[in-house]
Amino acid sequence: MNKYLIYMASGNSIRYGENKLLEKINGRPLYLRGLEVLKELSDTIDDCQVIVVSRYEEIQEKAESMGFQVVNCPESKYGISYTIKAGIKSIKNLRKDDYLIFVVADQPYMSLKSVVKLIETTNEKVTVARLFYGERPGNPVLFSATLVPELLSLEGDNGGGIIAKKYPCVPVYVEEPLELRDIDRKKDLWKN
Repeated sequence: MNKYLIYMASGNSIRYGENKLLEKINGRPLYLRGLEVLKELSDTIDDCQVIVVSRYEEIQEKAESMGFQVVNCPESKYGISYTIKAGIKSIKNLRKDDYLIFVVADQPYMSLKSVVKLIETTNEKVTVARLFYGERPGNPVLFSATLVPELLSLEGDNGGGIIAKKYPCVPVYVEEPLELRDIDRKKDLWKN
């Protein structure tokens, strides 16, 4: 069983007003924190492979320098479904007992500990698992590869959440609500 972590770093940042993934937080671009967590994870767990889907040259170059597989997806400007499909289609020899973990690039407070706990839920009885704080669901979200046909049928700006709601979900609880915070607007950078 392999785990494929698809890092989705290709969004439009419409509500932010400019490319939020390149925004500096403490002198470093927003997208980098997630890449660093995934690098530590992939260096620790053997059956995890990271795939970075982006249409931004800076992110692609950094991801390649960290040893990740990179998928260029200019179609991502049409919605998140294109990013999801590009990540899936880049996987060679995907098996039904594999898992896909979709990680968004605008969650700078995501912890390695929580992602590891999510990955540890994988077994033949798990179809969907995701991070939660209390009753609030968040990202990343883990899908059994048996759901690939449904993931590939997504269109426009519809993400995997639509599919996740159709199946029993294993909740993986985070300790801090901040972990699930994504940066959508400039004011989100300064909230605690």
